[in-house]
Order: sequence, then structure tokens, then C-alpha cells
Amino acid sequence: MHAVIPYVTAALLFGLGVYGVLRRRNAILVLMAVELMLNAVNLLLVTADVTRNDAYRGGAFALFVIVLAAAEVGVGLAIILQYYRMRAAVHIDDVRLDGENAG
Repeated sequence: MHAVIPYVTAALLFGLGVYGVLRRRNAILVLMAVELMLNAVNLLLVTADVTRNDAYRGGAFALFVIVLAAAEVGVGLAIILQYYRMRAAVHIDDVRLDGENAG
């Protein structure tokens, strides 16, 4: 197996995720971009495990990343939904962290 193809694919996925985090204003789309970056890391871990034949260490780390991603989505969506109920918007630019009302 040529390891270059999965590495390039993972790099492209990670780049798209970084672009999504930096350019999106909707909090749900930012969470989706973070998930895309985590999936790119999983692809790298599994590819490195297959190419090095390293006794499934990469697969175990990938499983750990998947569990953390599921927890992140659960907590992140709960926070975003609660914010939407309070403010009726999920734009990141409108979020105020100092406790004051956002207008």
C-alpha cells in the first residue's frame, strides 16, 4: 500500500477543517470542522499503524480520539443549543463571554 495517498488525504481534510474553524461564523459549522480535523488525525493514526505494523497502537489511539470526539460533540451541542434558546442565534461573533447581555 502506498502511504502517500492517505497522508495527502489526511492533510487535505485537516486543512479543510482549519479553514472551516477560521472562516465560519456558525457554531455548529465550527464543530463540524473540528470533527473533520479529528477524522484526519484518525486517518493518520490508522495509516501509520498499517505502514509500520505497530501492534495496533495507532488503532487504539484512533479509538480514543473517536470517544473524545463523541464527548466533544455531546457537550458542544448542548452548550450551543442552550445558547440558542437564550439568544436565538448561534453566531460566534455575537457571543459575549463577560456575562453581559449581547444586545
